[in-house]
Amino acid sequence: MARQDSITGKIDWLTVILYTLLVMIGWLVIYSASSGGDDKSIFDTSINSGKQFQWMVASALIAFIILIVEARFYVTLSYVFYVLLLLFVLSVLVIGVKVKGQQNWIRFGSFQMQPSELAKFGAALAISKYLAGLNVDIRKWHYKWRAFAIIGLPMVIIAVQGDAGSAIVFAAFSLVLFRDGLESYYLIIGASAVVLALMSLIIYKYYIIVGLAVIILLIIYFSWRNKKLVLLSVGVFILASVYVLGVDFAFSKLKPHQQDRINVLLGKKVSEKAEWNMKQSVIAIGSGGILGKGYLNGTQTKLKFVPEQSTDFIFSSIGEEFGFVGSLFIISVFLALLFRVLYLAERQRSKFSRIYGYCVASILFFHFLVNIGMAIGVAPVIGIPLPFISYGGSSLLAFTLLLFVFIRLDTQRYETMR
Repeated sequence: MARQDSITGKIDWLTVILYTLLVMIGWLVIYSASSGGDDKSIFDTSINSGKQFQWMVASALIAFIILIVEARFYVTLSYVFYVLLLLFVLSVLVIGVKVKGQQNWIRFGSFQMQPSELAKFGAALAISKYLAGLNVDIRKWHYKWRAFAIIGLPMVIIAVQGDAGSAIVFAAFSLVLFRDGLESYYLIIGASAVVLALMSLIIYKYYIIVGLAVIILLIIYFSWRNKKLVLLSVGVFILASVYVLGVDFAFSKLKPHQQDRINVLLGKKVSEKAEWNMKQSVIAIGSGGILGKGYLNGTQTKLKFVPEQSTDFIFSSIGEEFGFVGSLFIISVFLALLFRVLYLAERQRSKFSRIYGYCVASILFFHFLVNIGMAIGVAPVIGIPLPFISYGGSSLLAFTLLLFVFIRLDTQRYETMR
């Protein structure tokens, strides 16, 4: 263990302050969203705010332990953490309990934990350790597929458990690969895949295939002498056609509520029950106006019109009670934390620390973007929390681990660690 007085002056206290501010704001909003106007203490463990306070204390203790442990400990045991947390995720299939229809939780007495949240921490350590290795060049295929495997393994395991939202989050690690040298054409391929997927869900699939065929025939007509381009065009057409048919098939295999969530986003007509969450969230945020209705005075919040208003849709409570100005302040604090992490990552001498910093920023950014997008109706409802603010011990613990390990690594920013 490191001497506490030797690292106190090296800790980036601005990051700690921003973290603390977000956690405290979250706690207050959770109380408003969970008390329902009842005259209960914010520390009352019969409501979510009291339970969250217990997790806040636990997270503060863990943050302190992280800071007093030698930074190289996390670097050296990166793969060990990754494997152990993968086993923890796999254990859900054997000893997990169902919560809201999904068996992806483990219960310890009165506490419940979601291992998939902690798996993000293990994946961040493992991908950082791998990319920081000597002679690793992400532009070479044999290094590339290993990096994708590290990211994809927990993603697949969690998807098999039926938690598609948590699985999708791991795609955020691909941003780290681009920062480390992954070719930009992968970004183009990814964007094209998203566009094709959306088109195949909106337009009749065979119309898309016919449209692609016309485009390819025009390319062949104007460049028939270029055999490589002709062969490439034919190959792209075949792959794109198979992909379009595959998206349609995969969509048909989704659970009805998952199909409804996507259809709501695409503007398709669904049952009132299917669009209730998003519609009520948008109403709550809109009713807040510029300055909001005031803390503890949100009618939508008090009457619990928005399901999951202290977890997935907590931003609706923020929008209603604090209005546009309050929402903008909280978003600004979050963005300040995000840019601070990126700034700290860029000043690291250690490649491991820099990559890990980008892992933290990527996960935070993805959660932030999708969660708020869900609340305002521009992103599909995939059930992921707003970092440090949403109710949930597993998510608070996971985000605390992610952030404070990076803060600890930053205290030794001038050292090279592998």
